[in-house]
Amino acid sequence: MANFSKNIPRLYLVKISKWFNMVMPIVVLFYQSNNMGMHEIFVLKAIYSIAIVFMEIPSGWMADVWGRKKTLILGSILGSAGFLVYSFSYGFWAFVIAEIILGIGHSFVSGADSAMLFDSLKADNKTEKYIREEGRITSVGNFAEAIAGVVGGFLAAISLRTPFYFQFAVAAIAIPAALTMIEPKIHSTEHVHSIKKLVNNIRNTFVSNQNLRISILLSSVTGTATLTFAWFVQPFFKAIELPVEFFGIFWTALNLTVGVSSVFAYKVEEFLGRKWSILMVILLLSAGYFLAGIEISYWGLASLFLFYLVRGVATPIFKNYINQYTESDVRATMLSVRNFIIRIAFAGIGPLLGWITDNVSLNKAFMLAGSIYLLSALIVALPWIKSGKH
Repeated sequence: MANFSKNIPRLYLVKISKWFNMVMPIVVLFYQSNNMGMHEIFVLKAIYSIAIVFMEIPSGWMADVWGRKKTLILGSILGSAGFLVYSFSYGFWAFVIAEIILGIGHSFVSGADSAMLFDSLKADNKTEKYIREEGRITSVGNFAEAIAGVVGGFLAAISLRTPFYFQFAVAAIAIPAALTMIEPKIHSTEHVHSIKKLVNNIRNTFVSNQNLRISILLSSVTGTATLTFAWFVQPFFKAIELPVEFFGIFWTALNLTVGVSSVFAYKVEEFLGRKWSILMVILLLSAGYFLAGIEISYWGLASLFLFYLVRGVATPIFKNYINQYTESDVRATMLSVRNFIIRIAFAGIGPLLGWITDNVSLNKAFMLAGSIYLLSALIVALPWIKSGKH
């Protein structure tokens, strides 16, 4: 009898290969060294998000029909190929090709990895451990990102291109990890084999299944808020005139904060219950935005740490709500719907917030983003909050 728990350490390797990101702390400097301005950088990231948006739901559907393992293998190959292209490319259009490859690769892994985890645990009758395992994997990813920030800084001292060479090697680790996974049996009477069934499942989610709709939208709104905040961090560092050599150190510290808090996410949810866990996350993430906008100074760094602390708790808890209300045969699809909403929302709001940052002020951009998140999250979660779901 297969021991599906063996998939879990392989999922750790997949997560590390995605999150051990040595290029992120210096990527803006790398783009600028290739004669790109901030406008081009934001356009490049919008293209990346659009690539994810185009493939996010189809890749989740393929994971449900074709198998989680096969989509994870394909995503891992594309993820390493994107950094290989980056390593030997110069200029905007070459980077566009790399970003499209990376975006498609990302979409094939996102959703399929969480679905593989949940169904592996389900096959071993251990679904009650999902929040803990998702939290641990999230923690490992953030610890990897934290360490990578320091490593990337040292490699960038050789050249701004050197981190990309090493990033290709790290990304390639996911390929053997995915190849050696065991595909769990999907616990359902039928698979979703047609686009018509895919569309019907998504429509039914937002029409007839209120709990799944709330779960996906709440996780999506929060995911958009955390993704947006991450792109504010470097402008915040620049605004307070933090020395460049400290960028990697503080980036590392922030990700260590997420790593620590995500380990204890399941304990927070057990202690507070659903209603108060949701309210805590919404209010504290909003507070992180507002406080960062009020105090753009060294003291304001505390608000960044507050946000990242709560982010670590939010991700595994809110993903678990989606898993609780969806069936195995469409689990990857529903998780991909979440990621689709995050990316399309970010593509819509990101350029606006970037324009406000450049033309009005960073303070106002923080305030607007915090207000949008607070209002959106409360509207989405209101039925659960009013019913006092535990």
